[in-house]
Amino acid sequence: MDHPYYSLPFLTELEMFEAFGRHRSLELAASEFNVAPDVVRRRIKAIEEELGVSLVARFGAGVTLTGPGEDLCRALSEIFRRASDVFGTLRR
Repeated sequence: MDHPYYSLPFLTELEMFEAFGRHRSLELAASEFNVAPDVVRRRIKAIEEELGVSLVARFGAGVTLTGPGEDLCRALSEIFRRASDVFGTLRR
């Protein structure tokens, strides 16, 4: 699961997690990637296993972010926003 140059999960897994955190919905996150919600659920589970911490709390048919999940989601949102800004600047 690690990228050969960084000690991180694959970017797609992080993007899917951030989308879930942003939407608070597996279905909406999945729609961004044209995949089934179960794919997003499995990717989040893979990140949790990598970190050894729960990022989402599961209850019945629903899920929500835990404290560490909120922290990671905020960090990823900022990273993706900053990267997008840099790309936008360089394209001009």
